[in-house]
Amino acid sequence: MKAVLFDMFGVIARVQSPESTAVLERTAGADPDRFWAAYWSERPPYDRGEVTGPGYWQAVFAHLDVPLDGRLTEELTAADLASWSEIDPRMVDLLGLLADKGLVLGLLSNIPEDLAARYEATQPWLERFAVRGLSCRIGSAKPEPAAYEWCVQALGLPPEEVLFVDDRDENVAAARRLGLQGHVFTSPEELLVALEAALP
Repeated sequence: MKAVLFDMFGVIARVQSPESTAVLERTAGADPDRFWAAYWSERPPYDRGEVTGPGYWQAVFAHLDVPLDGRLTEELTAADLASWSEIDPRMVDLLGLLADKGLVLGLLSNIPEDLAARYEATQPWLERFAVRGLSCRIGSAKPEPAAYEWCVQALGLPPEEVLFVDDRDENVAAARRLGLQGHVFTSPEELLVALEAALP
């Protein structure tokens, strides 16, 4: 193993908290079950950069019986970005440790442009990644094979020399089908044990 390719959300950054999802539900003012069904069904084009933030929210609200205007779009965007912005400091420390060991670090994240720009403006640890495969800029998202293939090509390594780390089984399985090593993330401590076992 010469490189570690990290997922962002659920690994380095935390997933949406109950508090943040409640803020989104209140802001939307729609039935929560219908809101989340629309939120996730319309997310892939947003993550792949095929629609802008306002276009995404227009698509979401096309499913709901709630009027959408510019002010509400701005409030939803702000609440959504905030809901994905909590970082696990233990993982940031681990990135530094791995970089000090000489491992090449890569990032493969399903992330819309609005959120990518926010991270680049506020998270200096992103500079540790030699390769950043952001779905909104590479035009494909996990678990699509093209997303992994883009990162492997950018890393310039055979896939078997790359360990992919993600909290979702289906994303790790997709990486393994392409020849990458895979680790389903549960905690920084378990990841460190797995990395130490894989290092020469």
